[in-house]
Amino acid sequence: MRLFMRRRGEAGESRDAARKLADLVREMLRLDEDATVSISEIACGDPACGGAETVVLVMRPGRRTEAAKVLMPMSQVGEEELRAALRPLEAGTAAPS
Repeated sequence: MRLFMRRRGEAGESRDAARKLADLVREMLRLDEDATVSISEIACGDPACGGAETVVLVMRPGRRTEAAKVLMPMSQVGEEELRAALRPLEAGTAAPS
């Protein structure tokens, strides 16, 4: 079973899509520069995701890594789908008192 999906000739497109989504994640969660965002597309066995799902990892210093999934290929993820997937992570954006 292939975990990571990469098609010939699409590496540049995937990289651009990942960068765009990572920038949106940073904006939506109001992340500091010391946070890291990783966007990956992996194989998905659920028919609802069309063969691939997008996984977002948010790594903030001093905290556990947080993950969000969008059940569609990276190239199809829009702002609305991304915002919905990130909603559970938004609680972690408030500054500590």
